[in-house]
Amino acid sequence: MSATAAPTAPELSEKQQRILAYLREAARTETYFKSREIGAELGLSAKEVGTNMTAIRDGEFGLDVEKWGYSSGTTWMVTA
Repeated sequence: MSATAAPTAPELSEKQQRILAYLREAARTETYFKSREIGAELGLSAKEVGTNMTAIRDGEFGLDVEKWGYSSGTTWMVTA
């Protein structure tokens, strides 16, 4: 029997995969991201981004994701 994903890395939805790919690329030059800005880049609402960030934050995908601030929307600190 073989497993396709590590037990600590649950399968990601299509939206979560898009957010993760965006963050991996953008985290090379930036550290802080607002949900609404990520959403604008990916055609998602800020709420959709915030809801889906939990899976990325809790998984092991080579990024550290921390909910950082709430003024003018949620800000995420992302480091590779």
